[in-house]
Amino acid sequence: MSQASLDTSLFGPLLFDPYDYDFHEDPYPTYRRLREEAPLYRNDELGFWALSRHADVITGFRDNTRLSSANGVSLDPSAYGPHAHKVMSFLAMDDPRHLRMRQLVSKGFTPRRVADMQGRILELTLGHLEPALETGEFDWISEVAGKLPMDVISELMGVPQQDRAEIRRMADLVVHREEGVPDVPVAAMEASLNLVGYYADMLTERRARRTEDLTSALLDAEMDGDRLTDDEIIGFMFLMVVAGNETTTKLLGNALYWGAAGKDEAAKVLRDPERAPEWTEETLRYDTSSQIVARTAATDIDLHGRTIPEGGKVLLLIGSANRDSEVFEDADEYRIGRDSTNKLASFGGGVHFCLGAHLARLEANTALEQFARRVADYDVDFDRCERVHSTNVRGFAALPLKVTRRHA
Repeated sequence: MSQASLDTSLFGPLLFDPYDYDFHEDPYPTYRRLREEAPLYRNDELGFWALSRHADVITGFRDNTRLSSANGVSLDPSAYGPHAHKVMSFLAMDDPRHLRMRQLVSKGFTPRRVADMQGRILELTLGHLEPALETGEFDWISEVAGKLPMDVISELMGVPQQDRAEIRRMADLVVHREEGVPDVPVAAMEASLNLVGYYADMLTERRARRTEDLTSALLDAEMDGDRLTDDEIIGFMFLMVVAGNETTTKLLGNALYWGAAGKDEAAKVLRDPERAPEWTEETLRYDTSSQIVARTAATDIDLHGRTIPEGGKVLLLIGSANRDSEVFEDADEYRIGRDSTNKLASFGGGVHFCLGAHLARLEANTALEQFARRVADYDVDFDRCERVHSTNVRGFAALPLKVTRRHA
């Protein structure tokens, strides 16, 4: 008998609270119950609806007409509403605004610019990885995974080396959530304002003197005489920090955590480092860093015998969709090498498919391959791991490792 088909009355009433620290520890039993018992779930206290099945989440991503992004993608009340685009950029827009913004940003943030970063991503990876491995024991997050994605984004944007640690610290504060506070904490709001101020100053400098970075390219991006405003560029830069930095840090942490939890799985890549992309893909499925995104019902939506009213806040549960046993065989098993890339909900879908998906994969594949080329075995100190507490990002704030170096 599968766990999902047990008598769910044994578990008590079904409560899904994305702010609950216990839920952060392991959301997957809750997700399973949601898929089984309440595929359209309603939380009256927090005022949201939730879709948990793979088919509904994917359909929700593609239905950008009935499910609007104009109020943003966050459950947090103060980050949700008509001004969400100021920090969430085109993630918090519908077409045609979304299309215009995305096309203009794409003039600067090109596949070519990302591909040209490959060598630099390798250098940045080794710059953090080599010294950490020398010590034999280190915190994967603070020494490698927490530094690399922010450095890549800072490199892209042209943030000076000496400012990067502070930018990284503020970015961490932006996504942290406090237990019992169902909204954005004050520290996160202050960090957001400081980041926006920093990027505004940087933009002023680039206006006076262009460089080769993405910030300059965004200033010059033009389409039929249309250009991005300063506020639009700052919004996109802020989005890169929150969406592009945090999620990749958590992806790298989750990969090493689950690789250590299932030794035979990580061993596949440690024996053959060129299989690193398979490690990335299974982590994206099994324990994706982006767990939840919000939408707003633009009209009444009938689903599963109930009606989401126009204006209702709807959560698409990405983490649940990726564990749906209707789509993935042995969905609750971490199995490197399964072919699931085309079914993943991790990067969204439809017109809002993640613009940075290629960059995230490139960073993760590079870091995991270089780790595997240098490490014969490793262990995670599970008792000392610390989780990040966030309503939409899942991963670790600390992940202590002990490594056995590979002999040259």
